[in-house]
This record gives sequence, C-alpha cells and structure tokens, in this order.
Amino acid sequence: MTEISSMVISHKKAKVEEMESAWHGDLDGLLHNLYSREYVYECVVLKTCNRVEIYVVSPKSSSVLFSFAKEMGASTHIIDFYGHDESLEHLLRLSGGLESMIVGEDQILGQIKDLYAYSKKAGTTGKILDTAFEKAIQVGKRIRNETRINKGSVSIGSAAVDLAEDIFGGLTGKSVLVIGAGEIGVLVAKALAEKDIEAIYIANRTFKKAEEIAYELGGHAVRLDDIRGYLPGADVVISGTGAPHYILTREIVEEAIRGRDRKLLLIDIANPRDIEESVVELESVELCNIDNLRVISERTLKMRKEEAKKAEAIIQEEIRLLNLQYKRQKADRLISELYRQIYDVRVREREKAVNRLCAYHTIGEIETEVLDDLTHSIVNKILAEPTKVLRQAAELGNEEFLDVVSRVFCLDKDRVRVEKIKPGCNKEQTTVKEQTTVKEHYAVKD
Repeated sequence: MTEISSMVISHKKAKVEEMESAWHGDLDGLLHNLYSREYVYECVVLKTCNRVEIYVVSPKSSSVLFSFAKEMGASTHIIDFYGHDESLEHLLRLSGGLESMIVGEDQILGQIKDLYAYSKKAGTTGKILDTAFEKAIQVGKRIRNETRINKGSVSIGSAAVDLAEDIFGGLTGKSVLVIGAGEIGVLVAKALAEKDIEAIYIANRTFKKAEEIAYELGGHAVRLDDIRGYLPGADVVISGTGAPHYILTREIVEEAIRGRDRKLLLIDIANPRDIEESVVELESVELCNIDNLRVISERTLKMRKEEAKKAEAIIQEEIRLLNLQYKRQKADRLISELYRQIYDVRVREREKAVNRLCAYHTIGEIETEVLDDLTHSIVNKILAEPTKVLRQAAELGNEEFLDVVSRVFCLDKDRVRVEKIKPGCNKEQTTVKEQTTVKEHYAVKD
C-alpha cells in the first residue's frame, strides 16, 4: 500500500554536529536525489536549525528511507523512522509547536509552509503529501488561535535572549551584536528591542536588510565585512546566518578580546554553526549553542503544560478528520475510475444508436442531444447509490469491500503500471514533468 513514511533527526536525539553531518548538499539537490529513486512517488524535506525531516510516499514504506539514511552516513541511533499514522501525528504535532525545542514557538509553522511550498514548486509532491501538509498548516494555525501555547518567549531567537539574560543576570546597559537578518535574526532583534540594553547592532550580508531592521527597532546597521570593528565593544553576540562556513573564527574572536577585561558571550543558533568551537578555549569568552537552549526549553515546557494538553486534543481530533479525508480520497479514486468506465460505454452505445437511427432517416441536432441527455441521466442514476455506498465503506475503513468492487468492475486493469524511467531514456535526462506523469499512474493505486 502506498502511504507516507518519514525519518526524523532532531534536537531530541541528535547534537548540533550530528545534525550537520546528516545534511548533504542543498535542498534542491536533496529533493531531486530522493525523488529520482524508483519507489519514491512524492517527497518533502524539512530543514531547520534543529531538525532534518524527510517525508516520502512509497509502496516500500520505511525501507526506502533506511536505505537513504545509510547512504547519508547518519547513525541510526539519532534517527526516528515513522510509518503512515505516526508520520501524520508527528507532522501535526510539529506544526502545532509540540515537537519544537521551545514548545509552542511560531517559527516552525512558517518554516513548514515555506519548505512545503518549495517542494510543491519543485514538483515532488502529489495528492497524498499535499493533503497532509495542507492539514498540518491549518492545524498549526488553529492551535495558535485556540490556545495560548505561543504566548511569551517561545522562539529560538527569544530563547537565546533569555539565555543571555540568565548568564549576565540581566541585559541592562549591555551592547549586543546580532549577526544575520533572516527570520531567526529578526526574532532575536525583536526580543532584544524589549530589553533595556545600551545598543543593538544588526550585521548582515545584504546591508539594506540590516538597515531596514535596524531602523524598525532603533538599532544600528553593520556591514557583515565590518563586524571585526564592532566585536570589541560587544557584550553579547548572537549569530544565526545561513552561511555554509564560519562567520566568527577563533582568529577573529581572539583579535576582538585582546586587552579586554570583561566577558564576551557568544551564542550560536545557526546550523551549520557560525562560530568556530575552539573559541571556548579563549579566556573571558563563553560560547553557547542550540544545545544550551534545552535549559530554556525545559522551563518553557512547564509554563505551557496546560496549553499543550489543549493542543494535543485538537491534534487528535484533526487526525481523525485527516484519516477520514484519506479514506474518502481512496473511494473517490475508485468512483472516478468507475464513472470513467461507464461513461466510455455510454458514449460508445450512444454513437451506435445514432448510427442505427441514421440508417433509417436523418438525425438532427435535437435528436442527438436528447439521446446524449438520456444516456447521461441513466448513468448518473445507476451510479448514484453505488457512489454513496462506496464513500460510506471508505469512511468505515471497509478495505475489503472496496477491493471487491475494484475487482468486480476490473478497475485495476485499466491503470497500466509503467516504468518510472522510460525504457531507453537516460535517467539523468528524464525531466521532472515526465517523472511526475509516470508517478501519477502509480499514485492512483494504493
């Protein structure tokens, strides 16, 4: 049966460096590497600062992901493999903020929306994953509207600011440098704007973006190439860029603290990391990363315990509705194929009737239209009750009945299974559009 399977590497089991090593290449490359595999009909990849998740639709279930994980070289002790039902529940919990390091954080919902949209645009999703991710996004919004799970300090960015406050005993009079003006950087800057700090500096590769955020929050924009000049005066540096290399090397930090008589706190919330780990060996430098935010997570979890219970109830309700939706979709595929068969018969028999009548006398447009309406009406009336019964059987999970109907009307025989890569076609030359067309043949059949 073609269902959803998933593999999850997250902060719950993996450390930062383990998550980094599990990610190979860019998102587009990873998506198409997955999608090009023979038994992967749909796929979505989620990548954030503290998780890598892969969702596939495949008749081979989790075995295709076991194989992929082995190729990635990721240790199985940091991976959770989920079947269809577990994948759906995990995805809904993820969108609701229940799987985040900071329970209830809002950022994950936006990340799911963006990464799902990326996969959809790349042509690697279909009916099954579209249904799951659209439901997840809707559930994430519902939870935030109906509970208080996202109130207070809930994002990775604001948790980093809370951590800095804990370490210094407050940020009053402190100077903070934020490196990165992406989504996380904005969250950090906004959390800082609520504190009584001396100054906020926003550094970014795109200077205009840094200027926009600095202007909005009353801070100062800094060009990324100029951060060396601002490090000596900073008390706290929070870095969260998407750079594939270190932004702050040991050499840069060592130069910044030369002659310094106070602590420099560096908080690295990027994945891959922005700050070279060996800076911890430098005197008066303290380095924190995503792993340190677990302390904040535990504190937040206690605050949101009651709200999480409400969110869990919403998720269970929505999972029932989602499973019902999938069952209806299965019935709809059978019904669609049944109607297609009967309509083909209708058209052929109508043409025979018209030809026989034409042999005796001229048939005009009105007579042809009457015959067309008559046969159309007969088919619809005959299929009305079977359609209702098929949908009811699907909702009740009566798979045996659906299979019997499929065999009785030979519905399986009308869908020819074709090779995923056309014979004689170079695999690398096969377009995404061609692969999608082929997969649609597979996707019809569960």
